[in-house]
Amino acid sequence: MAGAIRVMVKTMRNLLIFGMGYTAQALATRLRAQGWTVRGTGSAGDLAFEDHPAVLAALTTATHVLSSVPPARTGGDPVLERYGAALHQWPGAWIGYLSSTGVYGDAGGAWVDEATPVGGGRRTARAEADLAWQALGERTRVFRLPGIYGPGRSALERVREGLAHRIALPDQVFSRVHVADIASGVIAAMDGPAGVYNLADDLPSSQNAVIEEAARLLGLAPPPLQTLEQAQLSPMARAFYAENRRVANGKARRLLGWTPAYPTYREGLRALNATTSPAPTSTEPHAARTDHS
Repeated sequence: MAGAIRVMVKTMRNLLIFGMGYTAQALATRLRAQGWTVRGTGSAGDLAFEDHPAVLAALTTATHVLSSVPPARTGGDPVLERYGAALHQWPGAWIGYLSSTGVYGDAGGAWVDEATPVGGGRRTARAEADLAWQALGERTRVFRLPGIYGPGRSALERVREGLAHRIALPDQVFSRVHVADIASGVIAAMDGPAGVYNLADDLPSSQNAVIEEAARLLGLAPPPLQTLEQAQLSPMARAFYAENRRVANGKARRLLGWTPAYPTYREGLRALNATTSPAPTSTEPHAARTDHS
């Protein structure tokens, strides 16, 4: 009987998530609706990251593992440092890691894809973690994410709360992705080939264009155009404007059959404006939420 139970557990789909933050919660909600068992670390999960025995026990029943935990500020990946040996020995066939398109650094507005060299920008620790997860082998999928938006976390909230900025940098563009499209991309990769995938929408554009569209939808005047100095942004926010790139998503489309439900910020903001769904509680560190954090 015990052997039959173990076989039944392994034939079910069980996902263990390290870091149940904003994006991971969206994925977990969708998978649970499809019959998956999802466990995770963090206050939004059911496991304490530091509880080594409990996490290892969860790992033994997991068929899939995903990490959304960013590298430490001083470098090093917390998950690999604590559980890397166990993951190397884990017999499961699927490992995923939520990385950032910040690993590409500044491209001067040019397009970047998965073949573009990484590690040359301000995200050196992230690039090192990205490569470390890839080193786990052919069962690994690394998802490089640009600016993430979704319910409760979009230009709509910033405009409504008077926190949005329009910066006079006419040639600056960046890519973004709706959190629901990240979830669908990761799910598509459950049965797709291993590798690195950019999950971005189809229309890289300026932050100003996004803010202006949000203001239009809300029937509010957009914030005034300012210089970086006038905006008095935090060092972290200023660093975002120091990088300029367009992220290509063709590989995910070709190999995973992934198509974003929100191909541009226009569709995404319009859908968000039409709903009042609250954002899920998140404990994910800020650096893991957006490409421009």
